[in-house]
Order: sequence, then C-alpha cells, then structure tokens
Amino acid sequence: MLRETAFSAAVGLALLVAAPFLFDDIYTLTVLTIYGLLALSLGFIWGFGGILCFGQAAFFGLGAYGFAIASINFADPWIAALVSLIIPALFAAALGAMLFYGRLSDVYLAVVTLVVTLILFKFMNSTAGSAYKIGDARLGGFNGIPGFDTLTLPWDSSEYLINEYLYYFCALILLLAYLGLRWLLTAPFGRILVGIRENELRAELVGYDVRLVKTLAFAIGGMLAGLSGMLFANWAEIVTPALFSLSQSAEIIIWVIVGGAGSLLGPIVGAFALGALKFFLGQQTLVNNLFVLGSILVVTVLFLPRGIVPTLAPFFKKRRRRATAAGAGKRGGRNARRRLRHAR
Repeated sequence: MLRETAFSAAVGLALLVAAPFLFDDIYTLTVLTIYGLLALSLGFIWGFGGILCFGQAAFFGLGAYGFAIASINFADPWIAALVSLIIPALFAAALGAMLFYGRLSDVYLAVVTLVVTLILFKFMNSTAGSAYKIGDARLGGFNGIPGFDTLTLPWDSSEYLINEYLYYFCALILLLAYLGLRWLLTAPFGRILVGIRENELRAELVGYDVRLVKTLAFAIGGMLAGLSGMLFANWAEIVTPALFSLSQSAEIIIWVIVGGAGSLLGPIVGAFALGALKFFLGQQTLVNNLFVLGSILVVTVLFLPRGIVPTLAPFFKKRRRRATAAGAGKRGGRNARRRLRHAR
C-alpha cells in the first residue's frame, strides 16, 4: 500500500508540475485544479461514506465568502485563509450532527442539504443594503464582494500569490488532500466509514458510533469544499451568490458521477474533463453547456455506471501486473543462468 501511495504521489506530482508546460492557459488550469479539490470533497463523503450531499456548494460558498470577509477585516490574508477553513468545517459539523443524530434517511438528507444551499443563495442575493455587513465587509447582494486582498507569498508579503504561483499552490493543496484522504481511508477511521457505507446497521451492532463517524466525515468533506472555495476566491478575486447556486451543486455531482464516485481519483478526473469542456463551450453559443453536461451524465449512467476511473482501473491494473510479472520472469531467468554458470 505504501508503494502504491508513493507511486501515485510521484505520478500526480509529475503531472501537476508538467501541466503548465503542456497547456499555456494557466488561468484555466488553476480553476480546474480548484474544481478537482471541490469534486474530491464530495467524492470522499459520497463514494466512501455513502452520504449523498446536494449542498456541497454551500460549503464551497462559505469558504469563499469567509475568506473575502476575513481578508477585509484582518490585515493578514493567511489568517483569513484559516478562518475560511474553520467556518465551513464547523457549519458542516453542526449540520451533520443535526442530520445524523436526527436519524434522517438518505433521501431527506439530500433534500435538506439542497434546501440549505438554496436558502444561502437566496439570502446572499438579498444583502444589497448597507445594513448587511460584517465588520468592514459589505456583503453586496447579487454583486458580491470584490476588491479584497488575496494571499501573498510566504517569503514576500508584498508579492501576491497569482499566475504560476497560485497554480502550483492549488496543485500542492490538491495533491496533499488526495494523499491525506488515501491515508485516512487506510486508517481505522476510514475502514469504519466504508463499513458503515456497506452496512450501517451491522456497524452499529458491532459497537461503532455511526452518527459520530458520519458527522466527522461530513465535516472533513465540508472543510475540503471550503478550502476549494477559499482558493476560488483568490483565483477570481470576487465572490458572488452564484457560488451557492443550484447549477453549481448539480455540476459537482455530475463531476463525481462521470469520474467515478468509488475512487478518490475519479472525481478529480471528472472535474478536470468536464470543467475543461465547460470553458470550451463557454467560448461559443451554438451548444448549450447544461445540455451537453446532461447528455454526458445520461450516457455515463447508461454505459459507464461506475464512472470513468473505476471502469478503466482494472484494465490498467492488469497491464501493470503483466509488466511486473514479465520483469520478474526476466530477473528470475538471469539469476538462474548465473547460478548455472557458478555450478559449472
């Protein structure tokens, strides 16, 4: 397992470092990396915890708004970044505790998370008046909050984290989040979480606190979504109520389904592929973006119900096993010939 994790880390690091040299649009590449982190947050709680959350955009928006508001009220944007992690994590923990300790079924859980997102979307759109402000930060209604300080370089506070610097920072965060979740899923907590997904009643009868484990997993997913929202605020340099929109929530779910909810890599691949397609379609008016995404979702559900990565993973694993076996066979043949020569 350690060897597979090291191999995944090396491949992921190589791809993320090489990406700017393969694609010259660093602006789009940065936001695709942010989308990958956002999709990973839902892929973790849904694919491994069995928690279908229709409101992941709520934590995404809270992270973005939390950073913008804290950045205006605090002199240090890195303190604002910390605040933007704490707010969605606590909100997700509180919401999760209410849902799981209230023993709501999966259907009601999905509905409640969707309603919470719509409430936040509606509320943020109605905050245009001067009375709606937190400290020195005016919420701005549908215009959002522009003009806040973004992250600076740790070694030079006068230089902002933009362009290549911001991309590599986002890429590093994505890689660390992926490796951290891989480690977590191999730890006792992760095994218990997967066990609850498979059979919640059996896990409860064995003695595990199912509600606590699901609440903690939900909080981790919310924190990662908030982290992606903070990065998005630094990328866009403006936050608006559109971050809480129904279309944003639907897109995240489509990314995870297409990429494959049963793996950590799948949501990232889905976000990169469909996010890139979204930016490409946004440059023309001939085809509607939502129509294309809906069509891709239908085709995926019909022909690739497990998603892209879980469907293709066995093929690549089989090829790697054959290559390993062939290499071992060659090494064994060489060793046998050496022993034969020594025997003579």
